Amino acid sequence: MKTRRIGPFEVSTIGLGCMNLSHAYGTPPPRDVAAKVLHGALDGGITLFDTAALYGFGANERLLGDVMSHHRERFVLTSKCGMQGVDGVRVIDGRPATIRASVEASLARLRTDVIDVLCLHRLDAKVPVEDSVGAMAELVRAGKVRALGLSEVSAATLKRAHAVHPIAALQTEYSLWTRNPEIAVLDACRELGIAFVAFSPLARGFLGGELRDVSKLEPKDIRRGMPRFSLENYAANLRLLDGFQDEAARLNCAPATLALAWLLHQGEHIVPIPGTSKPEHLWELIAAPKLELDGSTLKRLDALINRQTVSGARYNAATQTEIDTEEF
Repeated sequence: MKTRRIGPFEVSTIGLGCMNLSHAYGTPPPRDVAAKVLHGALDGGITLFDTAALYGFGANERLLGDVMSHHRERFVLTSKCGMQGVDGVRVIDGRPATIRASVEASLARLRTDVIDVLCLHRLDAKVPVEDSVGAMAELVRAGKVRALGLSEVSAATLKRAHAVHPIAALQTEYSLWTRNPEIAVLDACRELGIAFVAFSPLARGFLGGELRDVSKLEPKDIRRGMPRFSLENYAANLRLLDGFQDEAARLNCAPATLALAWLLHQGEHIVPIPGTSKPEHLWELIAAPKLELDGSTLKRLDALINRQTVSGARYNAATQTEIDTEEF
């Protein structure tokens, strides 16, 4: 697979987001299936694996530790601190002491001595970003972390953090139907030499083309609380999906492959981290770097799915208050 840079690391152009193997989208896959996804991704050339202390309240890190620790030298490991489960409740806590304790617990679950890229999962509004990043920088100096990243922050916050310690990566949702990074952080990352790691690049399953009936989502699926997945908004969004699938058919590729290829064409510093719970879908992700899109195709995709044509907000109002990113 082709490669791109994240700080000191050369990684596969497409990474693997591991969240849905343990968290968020209803019942996770059985452990043996999750292991097949992880091993299949590694064997397919993916060398960037992304997890977090939050995912499954530690279960996702334990999964990677159990399944992948014997292959540790073959991949770059990203995990996140600053948001985790406390007594069964999701808590944002960017205090230095909490970050230090969280990372020690993550290292134990991951069965590793070092996390390659440690990201601050969310900005804690009660803690200056300089304090949180300062604590993370101490972990770099202690040899427990190799590089730092941030998730869901604005360009202004990114620059403040970068002044404390070099930031290697910024993670934010980015896809055809989520264009917020185009306001400022994509350019800020390019200017500062920071990799932009695009999570949910398949629009939380929408661009994969298989999710047609959102009424069948499991009760604990987080998409049930997202406005774009309400019955009314999703019905409108499905009309966009038909045209998108037509473009994929014209190019003789899977819709997921097309969605990722579009992202890769938006900048050389972009590294998408799609996820899947089905080993048979890995080929759709791995094929994306090979798909070249001409200017006319890119224009048609941009015109079809964009912030004006998509119905519904990215997050509900309560969740949006926890996000530092720029909003249209």
